[in-house]
Amino acid sequence: MSNDKAQLPPRDPADVAACTFANLRKATRAVTQFYEAALDPLDLTATQFTLLATLERRGPLRLTDLADALVMDRTTLTRNLKPLTERGLIEVGADEDKRVRRLSVSKAGAALIKQAMPLWREAQTHLVDGLGDGRWANLLDDLDAAVSLTHGR
Repeated sequence: MSNDKAQLPPRDPADVAACTFANLRKATRAVTQFYEAALDPLDLTATQFTLLATLERRGPLRLTDLADALVMDRTTLTRNLKPLTERGLIEVGADEDKRVRRLSVSKAGAALIKQAMPLWREAQTHLVDGLGDGRWANLLDDLDAAVSLTHGR
């Protein structure tokens, strides 16, 4: 795949086929299906992997802080955390403020992440290699910019 964007015909931002939302959703569905196929042997969805990996990397987090980190509303996050909590992969404890819940990865969750990492890494490598390092890095930069622009960061 070429890194030369000049080869592409110009796109009309007023054309609904160029809708940023629709194209991001299409790409997200395809990429989600790809990662979920990779993680399927562990009965783990891509979203669940992301939640576990984020909690493991950032340490115990308040629900609000995890929702902010993932740009996810609390209701959706709570719904996605429920099966992980039921499987004993995430522990929910009290914060200094007893009204606040603090989430952390359990020992079982850490063990599952350790099993999942090679599967995730293989999927990640496939996409990075397919896009090429430059396009992949630009994609991440562009996605960060879109989040900043739309999420007021």
